Amino acid sequence: MLNKLRALLAASSLIAGSVAHAQTQPPIASMPNTTTPSLAGCPSATIDKLFNDFGRTGKMPPELKRWMNDTQSQAIEPYQAFDNVYNVGICWVSAWLIKTSDGPVLIDTLYEPYTDQLIDNIKKVGVNPADIKMVLLTHGHFDHVGGVSKLKALTNAKFVMTEEGWREAQADAQKSQGKPGAWTMPAAADIIVKDGDVLTVGDTKFYAYATPGHTWGTTSYAMDVKDGNKIYRAITIGGLGLNAIDGAEQVEAYIASVDRIKTMVNASRNPISVHLTAHPFSTGLTEAKELLKTRRPGQPHPLLDPNGLNKQLDGLRAGAIERLAIEQARTNKPTQ
Repeated sequence: MLNKLRALLAASSLIAGSVAHAQTQPPIASMPNTTTPSLAGCPSATIDKLFNDFGRTGKMPPELKRWMNDTQSQAIEPYQAFDNVYNVGICWVSAWLIKTSDGPVLIDTLYEPYTDQLIDNIKKVGVNPADIKMVLLTHGHFDHVGGVSKLKALTNAKFVMTEEGWREAQADAQKSQGKPGAWTMPAAADIIVKDGDVLTVGDTKFYAYATPGHTWGTTSYAMDVKDGNKIYRAITIGGLGLNAIDGAEQVEAYIASVDRIKTMVNASRNPISVHLTAHPFSTGLTEAKELLKTRRPGQPHPLLDPNGLNKQLDGLRAGAIERLAIEQARTNKPTQ
């Protein structure tokens, strides 16, 4: 099964340069509530191809738009990924809940109309949303922070983001006003996180790394995850796509961020070996999680895949190099 999964991942294009994982505006919320059969069950390779088509052409495939706005198709049951980690998101966007000795920590908040599904999923894994201690936010696109205001009203959790990330989120929220799917952001983050900060909640440390590129304010978070008596270092990479680029300098920052993460993956001490991806289809998570159900004692954890993460980072870097050449050519193009 693991070999079959790796073959699937190799066949998938893994969201290189131009893929639009998160748009700066929400998809239209009034699309028909129908499902394209080929997207039933959230197949990673199919969804990834459609996002690549979107990124290449700039035109949203109709079946992808319908699927993204179909609440029934997006609903997935929450599941335990590691002893202390649960996926409480939807089909195309992850939200991760990490249980600590002093209460749960959430990574990202989804967006309407899926915030209620997030809240229900949190309850299904035995957590009262009011008990969440901290919410870590990766970047300012609607699909990751659109639920902040609603969730903030339910909890006394500290909401954490970079200053630039919060500014970007507020700007995108402002642009959405008067349009379907409009959303808001509170006035300020509770904790402004900086590169290298370590946030401690109970027995768990969360390491914040500024990884600009997807947006200038993107942050990735690393933490230890538990599998029986084994502990692995995991990361949620804050953003993978190059769909909000403002020029060559941002692509160069993206490449530097990819290189930095790869160094951490291959470090001799506390290497990152698990990718708690922000978008399940980008790594084949939808299929990998099914292996959790049939895993037997002694078998490797299906989400433990440093080689796959290295390959993904290589693919992202290659796509960024291509995009950099395009941006540089555009900058150097003589005016008529």
